[in-house]
Amino acid sequence: MDDDDVSARKGSFRKFLEHLSGAGKAIGVLTSGGDAQGMNAAVRAVVRMGIYVGAKVYFIYEGYQGMVDGGSNIVEANWESVSSILQVGGTIIGSARCKAFRTREGRLKAAGNLVQRGITNLCVIGGDGSLTGANIFRKEWSGLLKELAENGDIDREEVQKHAYLNVVGMVGSIDNDFCGTDMTIGTDSALHRIIEVVDAIMTTAQSHQRTFVLEVMGRHCGYLALVSALACGADWVFLPESPPEEGWQENMCVKLSENRARKKRLNIIIVAEGAIDTQNKPITSEQIKELVVTQLGYDTRVTILGHVQRGGTPSAFDRILASRMGVEAVVALLQATPETPACVVSLSGNQAVRLPLVECVQMTQDVQKAMDERRFKDAVRLRGRSFESNLNTYKRLAIKMPDDQIPKSNCNVAVINVGAPAAGMNAAVRSAVRVGISEGHKMFAIYDGFEGFAKGQIKEIGWADVGGWTGQGGSILGTKRTLPGKSLEAIAEQMRTHGINALLIIGGFEAYLGLLELSAAREKYEELCVPMVMVPATVSNNVPGSDFSIGADTALNTITDTCDRIKQSASGTKRRVFIIETMGGYCGYLANMGGLAAGADAAYIFEEPFDIRDLQANVEHLTEKMKTTIQRGLVLRNESCSEHYTTDFIYHLYSEEGKGVFDCRKNVLGHMQQGGAPSPFDRNFGTKISARATQWISTKLKEARGKGKRFMTDDCICVLGISKRNLLFQPVAQLKKETDFEHRIPKEQWWLKLRPLMKILAKYKASYEVSDPGQLEHVHHRGHEEPAAI
Repeated sequence: MDDDDVSARKGSFRKFLEHLSGAGKAIGVLTSGGDAQGMNAAVRAVVRMGIYVGAKVYFIYEGYQGMVDGGSNIVEANWESVSSILQVGGTIIGSARCKAFRTREGRLKAAGNLVQRGITNLCVIGGDGSLTGANIFRKEWSGLLKELAENGDIDREEVQKHAYLNVVGMVGSIDNDFCGTDMTIGTDSALHRIIEVVDAIMTTAQSHQRTFVLEVMGRHCGYLALVSALACGADWVFLPESPPEEGWQENMCVKLSENRARKKRLNIIIVAEGAIDTQNKPITSEQIKELVVTQLGYDTRVTILGHVQRGGTPSAFDRILASRMGVEAVVALLQATPETPACVVSLSGNQAVRLPLVECVQMTQDVQKAMDERRFKDAVRLRGRSFESNLNTYKRLAIKMPDDQIPKSNCNVAVINVGAPAAGMNAAVRSAVRVGISEGHKMFAIYDGFEGFAKGQIKEIGWADVGGWTGQGGSILGTKRTLPGKSLEAIAEQMRTHGINALLIIGGFEAYLGLLELSAAREKYEELCVPMVMVPATVSNNVPGSDFSIGADTALNTITDTCDRIKQSASGTKRRVFIIETMGGYCGYLANMGGLAAGADAAYIFEEPFDIRDLQANVEHLTEKMKTTIQRGLVLRNESCSEHYTTDFIYHLYSEEGKGVFDCRKNVLGHMQQGGAPSPFDRNFGTKISARATQWISTKLKEARGKGKRFMTDDCICVLGISKRNLLFQPVAQLKKETDFEHRIPKEQWWLKLRPLMKILAKYKASYEVSDPGQLEHVHHRGHEEPAAI
């Protein structure tokens, strides 16, 4: 890196600080309401970002109760206060229900305690009740200060100096019951707990041919029940927002017995704790058990998961989400003016956005009102695009219509896995097969990638054949990296023999290259002139046209879990630095996001070139760190980040330079990142994106019906992916110009914008792109494109 580069970086950092100086400002951070995994990551991000921009940050212990009680409940935090909390569940600053804050007298005390410390910026992490309380407090602020001055508790000058209170909220709730955000902090981790239990229960249920009724949390919201039902392929699900139709008892029993008749040895029924019927009467897990035992005589057990769903370590997704939101919350507070309304930092598709708190709370309350008034369709719609999409997908995949009721399309659709295995591929295949069958197509499975395709390893695959596939890791169909180029004639021959009218490819960069080769060969082989769509599935997350790939989340959780264990081992020895190598080829996604999720000190990636001076600066940074109470270091390295600065080289350099200050260990994670059971995110994402791809195929085939059409245009061969907030079908021909073929990565990658976050939270200077000042969106805002609900 030359000196101009360095000065340019320093210039951008200066510009960043000019925009965002927190000097002289004080921020209070509190967690309120029910706890959720990831709250600590949010607290850590608020504290470190606040200190980074020169503000004072205060912990407010025990939520609003601590604010009312004051004293030792409001304490200034420093950088080390939030060390080693990223991987801890719950909230280290405590949470409590507070009756006192609901009264004006309580809020008056709270205002007095904040003014004493000069706190006029409040960051609240909690549910809708906690955020509503914060908004009332903000509105009353000037009146409360006047009253405190009249009572002689504060000076008139204080009233002028602290004239207005800024409030920014982050939603911490495992139920994902807050409107305006696709995901709340804690939801993904709660799904991890549920799916771990479901996977364990399935093995015992299979042994005894049992039916299990699983009750999950969600008094007013069925999100956890719905997504876990989708992720494990449950036979039936009960939700508060979408009660079963009249006569559900008989329908459910028929469905369970049909599944048993298809040689399925177990049944799983998932119930949200707030499940109701159409008359708003509760449906309990015991009631369901009694029904199954009485009507069918099946051996049935009830498992109530309870508070285990709130516990455990936060998932990689929740850590990254909470860190992003925490930093964005501080930025929003520093950009706020007296006119800025209280806002909530939310996730829309893949972007952090700010929404007016009042609108979000109002919409959340509207859902409950719709349920109370038995307007259940409205309740589902108001829950948002993610919820609605999950419910529609579940219904399509769980319940098979009788064959004579499905209009036949007379089309054959084939599914193939290409490239390295990725967790979630099987969920995607199951989804494609079942949606295809429900659309009236004959579905064919191609085994062992393009190699198997050329050899004719193709079989028809039915609804029951893919039962139980969602929780399986790897690729049941088999997958190879071989490209179709050399076998195009044989593949065209197989397409003709089996009458294949459309092709769904699930895979990574090889699948993308294969799609390009098939596209180019259409001129020569008429059999290849069919709709083809690719669904990205690779741990490397390097497919052009999509921000996410199936399998990357599971790999990220493996990296994060391993880093947690490694950090734990270092806590006993002290003064130890670990160098960890991740997979990903030339794509630094896993190293960068793993570094953010695990709280790494540095992450070396190919996309950001580094030299010996950077390595030296990192060693010096760690040497300084060893003088504090945080005496351990974590450095991630992407496997192909540099030809010369190998993992061994970095390990030896750090060992030599750190002599007498710290010692080093290295760890190459290898193929364990590709293995294991898929995470809830990958099961859900694979299921939904694959269902959408199959629907696209159906639309294309319907348009051409009776026209004898050959599919020659670019928009017939696409990659389906998430781009920012939208789900897009992008022609593979157009994506060519966005691809760095030599290094097998997209030329532009969204996650590089998050790179400064890791550096800032590890106490490095970095320039951070801030949002436009005070830019608020509205809850009902929708783009023209198809929304990407994660």
